[in-house]
Amino acid sequence: MIISKTPFRMSFFGGGTDFPDFYRMHGGSVISTTFDKYCYVNVRHLPRFFDYTTELVYSKLERVTEVDAIEHPAVREAMKYLDMHELRISYEADLPARSGLGTSSSFAVGMLNAFYALKGKYADKKKLADDAIYLERVLCQEAGGVQDQIAAAYGGFNRINFSESGYCVDPIIVSSERKRLLNENLLLFFTGISRFSSDIQVDTQKSLRDKTSQLLEMLSLADEAERILTSGCDLKEFGKLLHYTWTLKRGISSGISTTSIDTLYARAREAGAVGGKLLGAGGGGFLLFYVEKERQKAVRKAMEDLLCVPFSFEDKGTRIIHYSPENYVPEGAL
Repeated sequence: MIISKTPFRMSFFGGGTDFPDFYRMHGGSVISTTFDKYCYVNVRHLPRFFDYTTELVYSKLERVTEVDAIEHPAVREAMKYLDMHELRISYEADLPARSGLGTSSSFAVGMLNAFYALKGKYADKKKLADDAIYLERVLCQEAGGVQDQIAAAYGGFNRINFSESGYCVDPIIVSSERKRLLNENLLLFFTGISRFSSDIQVDTQKSLRDKTSQLLEMLSLADEAERILTSGCDLKEFGKLLHYTWTLKRGISSGISTTSIDTLYARAREAGAVGGKLLGAGGGGFLLFYVEKERQKAVRKAMEDLLCVPFSFEDKGTRIIHYSPENYVPEGAL
């Protein structure tokens, strides 16, 4: 039996510049962090006592006799890609799926990590990120960027730079005290709205050619955000920059925000939030705000109909937390 533990991510700046069609021409850069909310993937070989050969437990239960009959596209394609058979796979998470925190990519990374471990193979962070990108964007043909898979695999507070030749992951060098202060000044609220990010990403991807100027400006903001974080300037500037990047992002696609989300965002700003953004592709999920300590009570009150989720930054990325390898012998091979 193998159990993997993989963090979710929150992206601050540069979203949209991680689309291959954009960064291969212009470069790309994303500043993001993982935090202490996780998904867990439990994988073992299914004992041969049943009239099915694979069992999946997630938001639904699947029991099939052929891998091609699996409805969950990521599981189906990953099992075929790594030649996995006769499995029992279960998934659980600290936060809901389709909520703008890269949950599907964290699942993909954690599942691949568990699959390799079950086969007795070690896969490093880059291998897991690359395989998860290939799984979601090529095998499953889901639209979107590639930052989520990288963040989930590597973990930490990073700047991920993209170019025609690939990507590199550079930790943001900031003191532990300044990082703690930033963490304490961020409030995370769940809107209660879930959506498939790939649906929004299709529209976003179509808009890329027409929105190059906005994306180039969002790319430049990654430099400014890193300067704020690594210098001694007031962290309030980070909150102001979040607000500015949110206004830019809303102009890329009509599906990124909604009237109800705009109302919630305005309510938080009126109560004292310096700035914020909707995490992920848009359309729902989690709202993140930068709020100074003296205004946090007022913002929480203004957003009292939403769940506020406490969190702390983490830096470990995906990992195996239980490892009991199994010898697999194909049926009929003995």
